[in-house]
Amino acid sequence: MSGNPAPEQPTDRFADDPAFAVHEGGKLSVASTRPISSIEDLALTYTPGVARVSSAIAAEPELARRFTWAPRVVAVVSDGTAVLGLGDIGPAAALPVMEGKACLFSEFAGLSSVPIVLSTTDVDEIVDTVMAIAPSFGGINLEDISAPRCFEIEDRLRERLDIPVMHDDQHGTAIVVLAALRNAAKVVGRELGDLRVVVSGAGAAGVACTKILLEAGVGDIAVADSQGVLHSGREVTGLKQWLVENTNQQGFAGSMTSALEGADVYLGVSGGSVPESAIATMAENCIVFSLANPIPEVDPEMAAKYAAVVATGRSDLPNQINNVLAFPGVFRGAIDAGATGITEEMKLAAATAIADVVGDDLRADYIVPSPLDRRVATAVAEAVAACAREQGITR
Repeated sequence: MSGNPAPEQPTDRFADDPAFAVHEGGKLSVASTRPISSIEDLALTYTPGVARVSSAIAAEPELARRFTWAPRVVAVVSDGTAVLGLGDIGPAAALPVMEGKACLFSEFAGLSSVPIVLSTTDVDEIVDTVMAIAPSFGGINLEDISAPRCFEIEDRLRERLDIPVMHDDQHGTAIVVLAALRNAAKVVGRELGDLRVVVSGAGAAGVACTKILLEAGVGDIAVADSQGVLHSGREVTGLKQWLVENTNQQGFAGSMTSALEGADVYLGVSGGSVPESAIATMAENCIVFSLANPIPEVDPEMAAKYAAVVATGRSDLPNQINNVLAFPGVFRGAIDAGATGITEEMKLAAATAIADVVGDDLRADYIVPSPLDRRVATAVAEAVAACAREQGITR
């Protein structure tokens, strides 16, 4: 007579994936800077000692910059609507990404940060929520919020807050793209003002990249969305109208691939794919930045047949355009200087600092530093802080 078989043990379907092991239980914790090992420690850390500190801050609010952590802590805020290449996956699924961003702030800039995901996509509610929590922080990093709402949210927060606010998907990408293009132009022996650029994508990254490249003096830029190149004959609204008014000097009115004929630079920040026949029509010694992840818009091996310099967003290929080269140092420098915001000039200074780290080692497959290069955040922070002081926007 045999008994019933032993119940089958449930299997952990995540056990063999090292990514899940890294994220088990989350990637962050809060640690005290001082031990509490005596009644005296307790009395000074909490009541009654803390009451003296709070009373002093109530009388002189600026003392909070010295006696709280707030000025040196960044809020990483997302609504989960445009997460990596995953799209609108919601706040809970976005939280591991925001935790990762906080890890990068700590690792590369020595800044504490707190990931905050919001269960709303309403612009007013997001702005009001961030405004309400802002006294706890010294900077606001907006992350993975879909366009066009991201533009209004950032603009409104920048107007109302006197601390650094930056939507990293826009400006972090733009800063690193400019740094890379500065060095790529040197590789091919051209000036920024001589370049004709075609940008594929009129979303958050596309708009920000276009703006910073124009600020840096790039000769002409044509921007394409899913309907083709933006031009004066198209009916558009919002920031696309700004693009119509400030780009496409040559008046291209067709597809993005038609605008690539004779172009010096292709910048892809939109996904999709570009055929080899279009890349083949670009100018001799052209530059291809194909930043979609995990699959670039232009196959890198194919691009190398025609382009003198190729960059992607991938860590397993040369010339990775990675936001981690920008945002830790930008916030570190702005916070160190006591800056009340992040200006266009500070972003340009950051891009120059990143490009300069490459120095004499510049070559076609090394136009930006490695994301793990520890010199970068320091160089960016120093450049951003100096720029903020020169502009007189520090406390």
